Amino acid sequence: MAKVEDISHPPADQLLGFEYCIDSNPPWAEAILLGFQHYILMLGTTVMIPTLLVPQMGGTDGDKVRVIQTLLFVAGINTLLQTLFGTRLPAVIGGSYAFLIPIMTIINSESLQRINDNEERFLRTMRAIQGALIASSSLQIILGYSGLWGIFTRFLSPLGAAPSIALVGLGLFELGFPGVAKCIEIGLLELLLFVFLALYLSRFKLGHKPIFERFPILLSVIVIWAFAYLLTLSGAYRHVPHKTKVHCRTDQADLVSTAPWIKIPYPLQWGAPSFDAGHTFAMMASVFVSLVESTGAFFAVSRLASATPPPAFVLSRGIGWQGVGILLDGLFGTSTGSTVSIENTGLLGITRVGSRRVIQIASGFMIFFSILGKFGAFFASIPFPIFAAIYCVLFGIVAATGISFLQFTNLNSLRSLFIVGVSLFLGLSIPQYFNEYTATAGYGPVRSGARWFNDILDVLFSSEATVALIIAVFLDITYHVKKSKIDRGMPWWAKFRTFKGDIRSEEFYSLPFNLHKFFPPT
Repeated sequence: MAKVEDISHPPADQLLGFEYCIDSNPPWAEAILLGFQHYILMLGTTVMIPTLLVPQMGGTDGDKVRVIQTLLFVAGINTLLQTLFGTRLPAVIGGSYAFLIPIMTIINSESLQRINDNEERFLRTMRAIQGALIASSSLQIILGYSGLWGIFTRFLSPLGAAPSIALVGLGLFELGFPGVAKCIEIGLLELLLFVFLALYLSRFKLGHKPIFERFPILLSVIVIWAFAYLLTLSGAYRHVPHKTKVHCRTDQADLVSTAPWIKIPYPLQWGAPSFDAGHTFAMMASVFVSLVESTGAFFAVSRLASATPPPAFVLSRGIGWQGVGILLDGLFGTSTGSTVSIENTGLLGITRVGSRRVIQIASGFMIFFSILGKFGAFFASIPFPIFAAIYCVLFGIVAATGISFLQFTNLNSLRSLFIVGVSLFLGLSIPQYFNEYTATAGYGPVRSGARWFNDILDVLFSSEATVALIIAVFLDITYHVKKSKIDRGMPWWAKFRTFKGDIRSEEFYSLPFNLHKFFPPT
């Protein structure tokens, strides 16, 4: 019979097996390629959100390209701000799906739908979205810079946080294999090739570098994109339904032909924003959901970058800068708000590189290719099923990272099992009910006289991570709390709740340029 010490795995503060963590940087050539890989990955969301929204706003293909350029440009700025002055974690900041419900309400509002001229309707709609984003960004800015969100996170334990972190990844399951199946011959091949390169060829080295482990996305995307191009040229999709052409052909996006050679996005490029109280309140719900999802993502990034969990003060600082990011989204007109990119978070685990410099290089690529429109549009024309195949792996890694926080809790306790099980199940089940109801009826299950109030509840209860956090934290802080401190993992968690609680916090999260003298940790 094996001894206990032979089969046990003691908890580890930092994830093991990383060659480069936050402050250790790869050689410049490798770092540039890794940064370009992160840039390619975040294009999926960057293209998909404007592609979904702009036609419904009345915009043309040219308008769609400008919105994509703007979203990419602001994402680069927000990523740079977050890595320099926010949490300082290697987190990519990109467009968020959490804002779609209030944005669709704005698009479908009667006052805008009455406008017959499509271009005028697009501009008026964009200005209304801008106004709602600008006004609602104050919520994150206040919660972040006031330290209120940091105070709330002090109530978190590994038991309460793990379900929400896990559902940050699992909650995006609709973007995974359903997206692959829209063009199965391309998506499935990408999924198989990506897994084969990242896992089974990970030990193969070229010049002492694990080339397949470091660049599985670049290598697999090039191969499958070329395969999709050959299928398009050969006429394989000539007599197929229009939806199949859109998802499979490499020449259906019309991005390259409509993109300008050089275009620099600038604030208020769509005109002066318009403000509406109802739209702002509904958008605040999305801002809160973005805040919750980003908090879970920050914990996942810290672990996948081989760092310690960010202290409450650092989380508040990061949320404050993310609020500034949403303000920039509103000023520039990106058509949606910002959050931490979950797919890029998962890529840290695949490549085993958590370097902050790599992400800052990626932000440089975002800004550069958003200005050089045709070059950026060329890479943005990659068929979405290729991205969906990659998401199947990367979202799963983030979900597993959340579950890994349970190693610091007592999973032999029925209390722990109850909280984890119920929060995970309801975190998936309640949003599924809201989404199915909306898909069937055309509106959410909440039907009051105020549309903004309906949207607030629909947004909150359509977010898997938010529902899981509410349920897990409520149960964790109300049921047998004093008797279960050890079971909840608080003895391990306590030293990371304050900036001075662990000597590694200063190494990972201190501000550059001696700015900590002006912004002392609390």
